[in-house]
Amino acid sequence: MAGKAQNREEWLKALAERLNTLAFDGAMPAYRVACGWPSRGGTARAKRVIGQCWDADCSADKTHEILISPNLDDPMKVAGVLAHEMIHAIVGIKAGHKKPFRDLAVKIGLVGKMTATTEGPDFISAVEPILKEIGDYPHAALTPGTQLKKQSTRLIKAECPECGYNVRVTRKWLDEVGAPLCPNDGPMEIAS
Repeated sequence: MAGKAQNREEWLKALAERLNTLAFDGAMPAYRVACGWPSRGGTARAKRVIGQCWDADCSADKTHEILISPNLDDPMKVAGVLAHEMIHAIVGIKAGHKKPFRDLAVKIGLVGKMTATTEGPDFISAVEPILKEIGDYPHAALTPGTQLKKQSTRLIKAECPECGYNVRVTRKWLDEVGAPLCPNDGPMEIAS
């Protein structure tokens, strides 16, 4: 790719191509790379997910899909996350962060805990010329939740003051017909 990248996907592709040649000796299987939200997978930990590699078996055309979180805008950090995810594609997702992953990560200069590698001095010195060549990462970090108002509870708790029996009811029904009745003791109070 000649010249500077025009958008972030071109930039990520240019970086991945150079990492594949420099660090992985062209070992990458078929892949695509994009800036996008990694899958949450239903876990609280997912808010910290900054990259993800989907196995080729998940793709209709048997291509690994690598996602780099839109939270990231530092080019060196993006390069480190991209390299981490590329290792998953090379050694296989099933290898996790075990020995094959670790061996390759350490070889290219990633350091720290293998589930959350960071860019070591060797990685940085090897990648700095690449980043200079491909130019600035054409992206500004996104912070989720800054524009969305957190949804308040839709259902309002009503509780019997005598026995503690409780139910939840919408504001609409409270306004239209009033508080519900306890089957044993009568009118319920709206919890505040």
